[in-house]
Amino acid sequence: MSESGNAISKLDTGVPHSARLWNYWLGGKDNFAVDRAVADQILEMVPEMVESARADRAYLGRVIRYLAGEVGIRQFLDVGTGIPTANNTHEVAQAIAPSSRVVYVDNDPLVLAHARALLTSHPDGRTDYLDADMREPEAIIEGARRTIDFSRPIALTLLGILNFVPDDDEAAALVARLAEALPSGSYVAISHPTTEINGETMVEALRLWNEGPAAKMVLRSAEQVRRLFGDLELVEPGVVSCSRWRPDAGSEHAEPVPHYGGVARKA
Repeated sequence: MSESGNAISKLDTGVPHSARLWNYWLGGKDNFAVDRAVADQILEMVPEMVESARADRAYLGRVIRYLAGEVGIRQFLDVGTGIPTANNTHEVAQAIAPSSRVVYVDNDPLVLAHARALLTSHPDGRTDYLDADMREPEAIIEGARRTIDFSRPIALTLLGILNFVPDDDEAAALVARLAEALPSGSYVAISHPTTEINGETMVEALRLWNEGPAAKMVLRSAEQVRRLFGDLELVEPGVVSCSRWRPDAGSEHAEPVPHYGGVARKA
């Protein structure tokens, strides 16, 4: 059986998964009935979730364009990749710099089954996919060395994944262990849901999610998200709603969404 076939055989279609909910909210078709049922329940309480999911995805694009375009980063480590959709990290980065190298990391069998879509690199660059857990940062770093040169700056993205590490200290330690392996001049980008925006409905949505069988989730304040960066130096505008992080022209006054985003540099 192929790696893709093995991945599909491991799927538990009776348990909702955040990556598949996100895929559904983004208009994708790589999800199951249980995912759609939970996603629709959440949408009944938080109809803005579709807009929020799209804002978080747009944030990824702006982060990569900033890092590849303004900063000149040519290597990307995308941990918690999620199901492939439009404007994946390598597509955005290689549109700016075709020689960019990207390593995707996830442990959802459905993401692994679609990994080929993440490996369609520009011939001048390179992509790779690791089936790994974020709680094993050393294994991630070791696997990424096949593709990425750890003597040159790297952009590490942790988008919508640290909310599945409930303990603040553990989450910060995981970021620190990954960042420790990065050379000077590297960057770390994080996005994270919060109750500080649209609070009551987000609390109710969180309750619904955590009462189910899927991995438990925690929402954090802006200050808690800042602390996840440790000693890294936040770039302007710091930790803000994803829709307001370096918005495109004409979107400067976008409504805030209940997801924070921030990017920091390793000195």
